[in-house]
Amino acid sequence: MGQLVLIRHGETAWSRTGQHAGRTDLPLTQVGEDAARALAPRLADREFAAVYSSPLTRALRTAELAGLSSAEPDTDLIEWDYGRYEGLTAEQIQELGPGWELWRDGVDAGEGLGHLTLRVDAFLGRVRPLLDTGDVAVVAHGHLSRILTARWLGLDASFGRQFGHPPPGTINTLGYEHELPVVLGWNVP
Repeated sequence: MGQLVLIRHGETAWSRTGQHAGRTDLPLTQVGEDAARALAPRLADREFAAVYSSPLTRALRTAELAGLSSAEPDTDLIEWDYGRYEGLTAEQIQELGPGWELWRDGVDAGEGLGHLTLRVDAFLGRVRPLLDTGDVAVVAHGHLSRILTARWLGLDASFGRQFGHPPPGTINTLGYEHELPVVLGWNVP
């Protein structure tokens, strides 16, 4: 069985400051571009049966610089729609609603965790059969990768809170052990 290689896009101005960047189409910073280029040697020896990316610029550019220029944009891989929390830091959201916690409370006027689960499940349903033919690369976002990992393991999407937030430009690898879905690597630079 192939492996699902999840790559978080490189740094943006908002990821550097901790702002929630869901649907805002931000470019990579120079640091983000350098980190994406640094992924290329780590991915060069792998043959991918398919490569997918969020359609947002930061993910597509990361794919390109990492040597995955054949990435097919997939709207199911777009980041969580943070609604009114778009562009805010967790601290700023806490000022609006003390005690707020993303995984428990969700977002105001944005996308619910249930809808995100449907998107991720649809993507995994399309990708799992491809793993019979080899590895699949996915270039996406931090929260989406955590939800995808939880769903890969058969867990409720809210278990995504149990996985450390992938720093920009890192690789997470999902696969199988004795036919059971497992995490093979997490937040590898």
